[in-house]
Amino acid sequence: MKLIVGLGNPGKQYIGTRHNIGFEAVDMLARRLGWIGARGEFEKAARANFDGLAMDGLASLASGQEKVMLLKPMTYMNLSGKSVQAAMTFYRLEPVDLMVVLDDLALPCGRLRIRSGGSSGGHNGLKDIERVLGTDQYPRLRIGIDAPPPFVPGKDYVLQPFGAEQRKALEPAIERSVAAMMTWMEKGVVAAMNAFNASEEKE
Repeated sequence: MKLIVGLGNPGKQYIGTRHNIGFEAVDMLARRLGWIGARGEFEKAARANFDGLAMDGLASLASGQEKVMLLKPMTYMNLSGKSVQAAMTFYRLEPVDLMVVLDDLALPCGRLRIRSGGSSGGHNGLKDIERVLGTDQYPRLRIGIDAPPPFVPGKDYVLQPFGAEQRKALEPAIERSVAAMMTWMEKGVVAAMNAFNASEEKE
């Protein structure tokens, strides 16, 4: 079984903000898998579980079918680990079975970067997941949101909505993130890194 966690904050006031790009990517994956239709249906179709909203089923891959759970923690970003730990404990998953999707201030808007583990890079969601799991060795998919403008604190910037030009760059990036998650489910994190990190660098 694979667990894909999109990071973000619950509440209507956070919809479309930079910190919630992980939620958007999970929404798109659910649509690609045929589990939901239009935008906004994840919240209606998912069940409340593991301190979050969860949806699970079989993903049809070239290699066969894989049981997958999509999870949006409802704990707010700084306590994301609570939700992740609950799901992993219940299903007895290992860190290698986890993929976390999140925003990244250090990457240009729309740029993807997949890693098998490593530093949180100052991201509070990753910090909390590392704290509860006791390791930073779990796959993560970062989606660039640009660095904040001068004199704008990062904590304020991530809670603001994307600008129009940023949104143009993000729509195809979210599509690529879905392809990256599908590759990870089917072939593993190294294959996903090789397929997507290299192509992103060429852009």
